Amino acid sequence: MAISTRLLRPRVNIFIIRNVKYERPELRFKKSESLVSKQKYESKDQDLNEPIGGMGYALLSIPILTFVLGTWQVERRKWKLGLIDNLKKKVSSSPKPIPEDLNELEEMEYCPVKVRGEYLYDREFTIGPKSLIKNGAGASEQGGGLVSTQGNTGYYLITPFKLENRDITILINRGWIPSKLGKLPKERLGHVPGIVEITGIVRLNEQRQNFMPKNVPSSGVWTYRDVDAMSSMAGTSPVFLDLVASNAAPNGPIAGQTRITLRNEHLSYIVTWYSLSIITAWMWHRLFIRKLPLL
Repeated sequence: MAISTRLLRPRVNIFIIRNVKYERPELRFKKSESLVSKQKYESKDQDLNEPIGGMGYALLSIPILTFVLGTWQVERRKWKLGLIDNLKKKVSSSPKPIPEDLNELEEMEYCPVKVRGEYLYDREFTIGPKSLIKNGAGASEQGGGLVSTQGNTGYYLITPFKLENRDITILINRGWIPSKLGKLPKERLGHVPGIVEITGIVRLNEQRQNFMPKNVPSSGVWTYRDVDAMSSMAGTSPVFLDLVASNAAPNGPIAGQTRITLRNEHLSYIVTWYSLSIITAWMWHRLFIRKLPLL
């Protein structure tokens, strides 16, 4: 019985061996680095060789256009600086007598003229509200202890002026007064009686801004300079002069209220347009030439 058991064991062992399952080994081949690099460069070369296309050329117009606008602003700035320099030269020129033909004043704005005559204080009126001009040609902070510049909101005091040697009356902007002085007695507004010789800057009509209220001549409300309407109301010739600061009356309005500075923001526009041109040119080059993402 023992012998038969030994004979059967090999059969059992063979049976077990035959029923064992073996997995087939999975072979994985790793690409060589040289092959990967070659494919990468070939793909990159293909991207670089792609045409720019219509959209790319259309977007190229953005840096070109902004560069043109920046260059245009450079020329505009030169033009504006020339205007400002011309105004300063006019204001600082020697005063001339008022021309016989008043129509010549149309070509003399900002030019100083010298006149001699007498103020008609009983017909004066105001324009405003107006801000005090501190940095304009002839601007002055002097006006005696009566006039305070606190708040810098007030009115221009306009007084008719009868010429001594001619039968005409003109309008003189004697200067700026704060709002509170509108209720003071007239004799406290720097009135100088008798014949005086003064110098004033020729001014023409002022263009009304969109936000500015309209003049109401019937009510004596003037918010901007309309020489024709004012002279018609006051019974004078259509001549308007800004009194220079050196002729300001003691304890009177602050004369020299002629603004010769023009709005000049062209430098900021130049920086803006050229910056946009540089940025968009860099973006276009990165996207369409180097074929790289923007971010």
